[in-house]
Amino acid sequence: MSRPRGGSRKFNTVPRPYRGAPVPGSFKDPSFRRSLALFRAFRREQDDPAACYALLARDAADQVESYDGPVSGRTVVDVGGGGGYFTEEFRNRGAHAYLFEPDVQELGEEPPDGAVIADGYLLPLRDGVADVTFSSNVLEHVADPQTFLSELARVTRPGGLIYVSFTNWLSPWGGHEWAPWHYFGAERARARYRRRTGKPAKHTLGENLFAVHIGATLRQVRARDDVTVVSARSRYWPFLAETVVKAPGIREVATWNLLLILRRCPP
Repeated sequence: MSRPRGGSRKFNTVPRPYRGAPVPGSFKDPSFRRSLALFRAFRREQDDPAACYALLARDAADQVESYDGPVSGRTVVDVGGGGGYFTEEFRNRGAHAYLFEPDVQELGEEPPDGAVIADGYLLPLRDGVADVTFSSNVLEHVADPQTFLSELARVTRPGGLIYVSFTNWLSPWGGHEWAPWHYFGAERARARYRRRTGKPAKHTLGENLFAVHIGATLRQVRARDDVTVVSARSRYWPFLAETVVKAPGIREVATWNLLLILRRCPP
C-alpha cells in the first residue's frame, strides 16, 4: 500500500474550477438556500433517508463537476459510499462509477450493481485507475486517516481529482447521533442517547468514530507529496466557505464539515 511521504514537491498545473451549466434542480454553492435545503433534508434523514441522501448526492456531484468538469465517460471510485446514492448519481450523469464499501450492512437492501465489499485501506484496484476518487463523510470513521488518504491517492491517476469530506470532532455534529452532547464527553453523550432512545448508539469513540480535527488534517495533507490541495472549504457553510477554514480555532466549530478537493501529483 502507498504510504505518506515527506517533502514539498507539488503538482503545479491545477486547473481553475470548472464553471459549466448547473444541473437542473441544483443550488448555488455556497448559498443560504442550498444550506437550508440540505439542513431540512438532514432533519428528515431518519424518516426519509432516500430523499435526504439523493439530494446530498446531487449536491456532491455538482461540487465535483464544478472543480473538474462533467463526469460523463469518466471513472469514479466511491469509497465508503454506504447505500450507493453517490455512485448512482454519478452513473446518472454518465460516469463509470463503482462503489467500494467495507460494511455489508451499510449497503442496504438494494446496493448498486457491481458494489464491492472492500477495505478503504487496501482497495482491490490497480494504481491510477480513477479519474475521480470520492469519499463522503468517511475519514472520521477510520483509525488511520493518512493511510486511508494514501490509498485514495494511489488509485487516482496523475492529475485526477480526489474529493474528501468529513465531520470534524468539534463540529456541532461531531458526535453524530449523540451530538451536540459530545461537547460534554463521549461516554456521557452515549449514555444520554441510550436513556433517551432505549437503544445503544451506533458509534463509539475510538472504535468506529474518531476525533479528527481540521488544523491537524490540513497540516498533514499539505505536507504530502502525492497530492496538492485545490480547495479546503466548508462543505455546507452558506457563505465564505473557504474563509472560515482559514481561521484557527474558530474553524474547528464553525466549519461544520470540511471538504478537501485534492489533485493527484505525478509520480
